[in-house]
Amino acid sequence: MKKIILLALLAANLATAQNPKRKLVWQEDFKGSKLDESVWNYELGNGCPNICGWGNNERQSYTKDNHLLQKGNLIIEARKGAEKYTSTRITTKGKKEFQYGRIECRAKLPVGKGIWPAFWMLGANIDAKGWPKCGEIDILEYVGRDPHQVYTTLHTQDGHGDKGHGKKTGIPEIEQGFHVFAVDWSKDKMDFFVDEELVFTYNPQPRNEDSWPYDQPFYIIVNMAVGGNFGGPGVDDAIFPQSFIVDYIKVYQ
Repeated sequence: MKKIILLALLAANLATAQNPKRKLVWQEDFKGSKLDESVWNYELGNGCPNICGWGNNERQSYTKDNHLLQKGNLIIEARKGAEKYTSTRITTKGKKEFQYGRIECRAKLPVGKGIWPAFWMLGANIDAKGWPKCGEIDILEYVGRDPHQVYTTLHTQDGHGDKGHGKKTGIPEIEQGFHVFAVDWSKDKMDFFVDEELVFTYNPQPRNEDSWPYDQPFYIIVNMAVGGNFGGPGVDDAIFPQSFIVDYIKVYQ
């Protein structure tokens, strides 16, 4: 217990050390027995009829029953049923939205071919502008078909999908234990970190609405997809169930 407390304090100290003026403005510790629906929305189903497969030919259907809160952790569980895969996807859209700051989560990854967990953000103006004009910030993506790799990606009008702005970083022990995934977002650039190691910086030139839609609020998304264009068409059914465990989410500004 003492070790856990010390690690949490160290993470907070490192976050503020990078910018001494920064303060913790919001945190989600997943206490209690259920999600706070004044903060979190559930996105349900397979995306149909508006965006079937959630825009990526994903194979899961999202439910309210594929997660639990236990010992201060959010545990999202992907399962293989008789006819379909199920998982959970939650967002803070319209409830908690942020512009600039350090946004981070501490999480333990699932493993196995076909798994695709993510901690990411979308522009709050998505309903008006659509994707990718609204912008997307992928702080963490991991795909089980490509082990020991973490993906950090930005999707904009001038670079999205397979041509998104980002980097794949090899981390041999990323599947072991918990790790901290973060973005430090200012009006000028974004720095991405894994366990306080800088892995990618985005600072586009020229800066315009097509390259930098990041001068507006964004909301947070946590989910675990199965298969899809990025997760891969092949899914190993023997891996299920798999758990994506999130210890906390914090925002410093």
